[in-house]
Amino acid sequence: MVSTVIKKIKLCWLGLAVLVLSLVAFAFPPMASAAPADPLVGFGAGTTGGQGGSTVTVTTLSAFQSAVSGSTARIVRVSGIITISSVVQIGSNKTIIGVGSNSGFTGSGLEVEGGNHNVIFQNLVISFAVGQACIRIHDGNHIWIDHNTLFTDRNHGADFYDGLINITKGSDDVTVSWNILRDDFETSLIGASDSDGSLDKGHEKVTFHHNWFLNDTERTPSLRFGTGHVYNNYFQNVTDGIHSRMGAQMLIENNVFRNTTVAVHTHGSSSQDGFANIRGNDFGGAAVNITQTGTFTTAPYSYTLDATSSVISNVTTFAGAH
Repeated sequence: MVSTVIKKIKLCWLGLAVLVLSLVAFAFPPMASAAPADPLVGFGAGTTGGQGGSTVTVTTLSAFQSAVSGSTARIVRVSGIITISSVVQIGSNKTIIGVGSNSGFTGSGLEVEGGNHNVIFQNLVISFAVGQACIRIHDGNHIWIDHNTLFTDRNHGADFYDGLINITKGSDDVTVSWNILRDDFETSLIGASDSDGSLDKGHEKVTFHHNWFLNDTERTPSLRFGTGHVYNNYFQNVTDGIHSRMGAQMLIENNVFRNTTVAVHTHGSSSQDGFANIRGNDFGGAAVNITQTGTFTTAPYSYTLDATSSVISNVTTFAGAH
């Protein structure tokens, strides 16, 4: 008799627990998927940023400028949106990471230049950088730009802002992954000028993967002289997409294009055409104008290609700051 009563009590408690858990799940539904912790792959492999250094959290411009100066390894956590009026220089061996889904900078951009190196930009929201790219790499190397949301607007002329990510003047070994790059005229220029061959040849090695180019006009990206691997990106409402010029070599794989005018081209805007190899892409009716196929057919590193059919879902779910 006692045993039977105990069993009934246990069943009642079990039923009550299930009911409570069900109510909690209803009242507090799962949060949106967070960004996956993806390993660094591509030409930027080996970048460690501020690994091994101290960690500091900043909420003001002056504190940020102090934290990113010099070459001492440091992890700099940015909390909230900081307004900046002129470009901030980033020293070597830094990781700059936004706290939560809406931390970063507005008004101007961040720059790695003069041989500075080993920098990670992650989980940042950077917007409306007037006269300066949101992130500019100018004679820098070993850079990882990952899971950021970068944007301007197209209400001003094309020269009011200066792109979202520009990589110039012999920069090298850069990976751009899982970013949202939106609402911009001149999104990402790699190699600043046709006359920079002496600086850029043999350099400007970049990987773009799992980025969402949204409502952009051109340069998504545009590459002079260098070597570019562009895979598993989503291009939505883009006018003039991937552009290889001045002898650049590009390998373009398993990307998806929707409502895009020109997906890939290798001519125009420069005195020499570039080279491109394409495979596995879904161009969605966009034009493809390749005048020269190139010799860059195999990336010099290991990576995993997503099926083209899964690119839109993966990128729109996980790209950008979270």
